[in-house]
Amino acid sequence: MKKWIRMTAAFLACLSLAACASGGNSGGTAGTGDASGGKPKQVNIGTQQLPNDEMIAIVKGYFEEEMGVPVKVMSFEAGDIRNAMMAGEIDFAMLGSSSAILGRANGMDVSLIWIHEVIGTSEQLVAHEATDIHTMDDLRGKKVAAAFTSTAHYSLLNALELYGIDEKELTLLDMQQPDIIAAWERGDLDAAYVWEPGVSALLQKGRTIVTSEELAAQGVLTTNVEMVRNEFAAQYPEMVTAYIRAVDRANADFREDPVACAKLLGDYMHITPEEALVQMEGSIWLSAEEQVLPAYLGTSEVTGDYAESIVDTAEFLYEQQSLTKQPDHEYMRDFIDPQFVEAFLESE
Repeated sequence: MKKWIRMTAAFLACLSLAACASGGNSGGTAGTGDASGGKPKQVNIGTQQLPNDEMIAIVKGYFEEEMGVPVKVMSFEAGDIRNAMMAGEIDFAMLGSSSAILGRANGMDVSLIWIHEVIGTSEQLVAHEATDIHTMDDLRGKKVAAAFTSTAHYSLLNALELYGIDEKELTLLDMQQPDIIAAWERGDLDAAYVWEPGVSALLQKGRTIVTSEELAAQGVLTTNVEMVRNEFAAQYPEMVTAYIRAVDRANADFREDPVACAKLLGDYMHITPEEALVQMEGSIWLSAEEQVLPAYLGTSEVTGDYAESIVDTAEFLYEQQSLTKQPDHEYMRDFIDPQFVEAFLESE
């Protein structure tokens, strides 16, 4: 079987080194109305419950500080956030790379402006303790769940391919993470590919079979990324640069004092600081300077290697029939827009 993800040696080297809106009206539609000074009346940010740089910025109020306007934060499940972006309800959206790439390939007028994290042990395939699953080969004939088109689903399908298992040899179930956790407690699932905090929840009655960190070492890269609506970015480019400034501040906070950040997000997410720290350290966080390295976004002049990962992911989604039309490679490469990270770095 063809393996779609190709990672360059430069990307793998940098991966190893890195390891050390607009005015919402009463109907909630983004991108309407200006406040004085040419700023939107309100910026709408769509997020997910993940302990990363965006959540630190939310809890610390960095977005309001940097943007200088009211910011409305809306939390979504994996697939719903893409739908909200398509409907124009939010200006920014954080989602897994495969879901973001699916949206772009389907014609969403958006750009990728930031990599929140390169996913490692924070996403895992977990087998229920009541099963006899101890290796990938043991998955045959079993019920395995993942949120379809998510990074977890993408990793699961690639893992099956890497280990020579036809997906028809098992029962794949499309489930959102809260439903997976509930089914796990009932004993209705044999295995599931999930992200934190789902990983920690499932491991209470399960065992790890493979992690996204292990898959990345074999060339299967997954990330959580930020998208912005192009219409919003064209009208308010300074708001997009302000977003970058806010998440880079949060990134620096984590690097300076990860324990304090874990306590902050643990309190916010109603988990222990220890659980939060495990989740946060399960991924690689990139600073603004690292974002524009050749291995990642690159620059406005020279697109980074991450663009090829985007192309390969789009092709994989097409092969899996998640896309009905074969993606245009140049269109997918143009998904990346590093100009706002560059503007931030130039302003420092």
